[in-house]
Parts: sequence; C-alpha cells; structure tokens
Amino acid sequence: MHASQGRSAGLGLALASAFAFGGSGVAAKPLIEAGLDPLHVVWLRVAGAALVMLPLAWRHRDLLIRKPALLAGFGLLAVAGVQACYFAAISRIPVGVALLIEYLAPALVLAWVRFVQRRPVTRAAAAGVVLAVGGLACVVEVWSGVSFDVIGLLLALGAACCQVGYFVLSDQGGSGDDAPDPLGVIAYGLLIGALVLTAVARPWEMDWELLGGTAAMSGAAVPAALLLGWIVLIATVVAYVTGVVSVRRLSPQVAGVVACLEAVIATVLAWVLLGEHLSAPQIFGGAVVLVGAFIAQSSTPKAASGPVAGGPGQVPSAAEGDLSAGRATA
Repeated sequence: MHASQGRSAGLGLALASAFAFGGSGVAAKPLIEAGLDPLHVVWLRVAGAALVMLPLAWRHRDLLIRKPALLAGFGLLAVAGVQACYFAAISRIPVGVALLIEYLAPALVLAWVRFVQRRPVTRAAAAGVVLAVGGLACVVEVWSGVSFDVIGLLLALGAACCQVGYFVLSDQGGSGDDAPDPLGVIAYGLLIGALVLTAVARPWEMDWELLGGTAAMSGAAVPAALLLGWIVLIATVVAYVTGVVSVRRLSPQVAGVVACLEAVIATVLAWVLLGEHLSAPQIFGGAVVLVGAFIAQSSTPKAASGPVAGGPGQVPSAAEGDLSAGRATA
C-alpha cells in the first residue's frame, strides 16, 4: 500500500514538474516581445531562483570541496547554457519547436557514447535516434526549405548540446557512494549560473522599468512582474524540486516518460496562450521526436560503469537517479 501511494505521489509530482517546466517559455516569450533581451530574462530567472535556493546551498556547502567540477558543469551547461540558448531560440522560433529540438539530447548522447567513447548501444536505442531525427525533419518542415529562422534552430540545437555536455559530465562524476544530494547540486548550479550570466547578460544595462509594466499574451495585457514570478518560482524552483523528488519515487523509465510530456505541455500552452499554431506534419513530427527520445533513453544497456544515456528528465548515473537534478530544459 505504501509503495503504491509513493508511486502515485511521485507520478503527481512528475506531472507537476512537467507542467511547471513546460510553462517557462510561454511566460518568457511575452517579456521578450515586450522589449527585454532574452539573456536578461534568463538572468532574472536564474538569479531569482538562486536567491530562493540560497538556504539549500548553505546546507550543502561541502559540495564546493567535494564536487567542484560537477557543480561547475551544472551551472555552466545545465543552467546558463541550456536556458540562454533556449530563451534566445524562442525569441526567433515557436516555443514548441525549440523544445522539441532540445529533446534531441538523448539521441546526441548516444552518438557521443557510440562514436567518441566507442561503447556499444542497443539496436532499439539506435532506432530511437533515427525516429527522433526523422521527427525533427517534420517539425522544421525541411521539404519547405527550412521555414523557420536558421539561427533560432541552431540556438535550440545549442541547448540540446549543452544538455549532452552535462549528461556526460554527470555520468563521470555523479555516481557511487559519494554521489551528492541533487537539491544541493541544483542550488549551486543556479548560483554559478547566475554569476556566469551576470558577466554575460550585464543586467545593469536592462530596462528595469519594463518589469513594472505589462506584456501582451494573446492580446491580453498581463503584468510583467506576474510573468517573472511564474518563471522564477514555478518554472524554476518548483519545477526542479518536484522533478528531483518525483524521480526518487518513480523508476527512471517512468520519470522519463512523464518528462516527455513537458514538450507536449509547452506546445499546447503556446498554442492556447500565444496563438502559436503548428501544422499537422509538425505535430506528427513532434510526437515522433518524443517517442524516439523515450526509446533512446529507455533502451540503453545497464553496464557496470553506468547507463549509457539518460533522458531529458534525468541525468545518467550508476546510481540510477541519484543525480536526477539534470533536468535542464527550459
């Protein structure tokens, strides 16, 4: 009974995390269209969440000595890199398309494992990669000569590559008896990401008055401060924490399936709230991308040195989820 209740609670938390993550782009895009630079929106999100998570960082301050490389990787790649590329991408292409491209990360991880590390991958995982790439071709409608901004597509692909970098790093440093608490990794990742983004985004040049005004969301005027509050508290703090707790209650495979709903939720919210309609081939391609990503992440062999790859909702490690703080999507 207790195990069943734990799984039910974990499923509910995983769904809440997917919804929270999926709503970040929908809340950020109106702020960007109102005049805020994408990097400034990312800085506000990360710096605000870092302040909220500061008590957790103090509680796990020993991580600075124990896992400095892992913290740096999470801050630079999973926080600063992924989110900066993603927010810059949605300023040029639809939210759903950017997130679906980011979901190529599991396929890219398998390519790294197969061709760089020269480790074997299963046929099912390879099939998942082929499905994901084929689905992406439908999403971007390659037959029409790339109907979206090429720079936007490259930025979304950059977000996927940043996830790959962190997945590889965590596979090497986040497993074993000395595996760090994922909440501590999140807290320090946000702090490091905020410091890096401060130097890059130069928030002192931001037009702060925009935050006291409104932003247009499908024709309706919404307070900019309300959108920012959602991005910081719900789409970052709540999303990360519920995601970590859910993976601890569910198997990595189940958590990976629920994580795939993030792209669906983001696309639906963008459709309803921003009026970003996707064509039938794009919707079909998006479904194929998600199926391919799930197959790629769930069909990897369980070797003694740790799983070959993980999905976008978790970080691969020999401890199967000990470092599930790798949820780095927008």
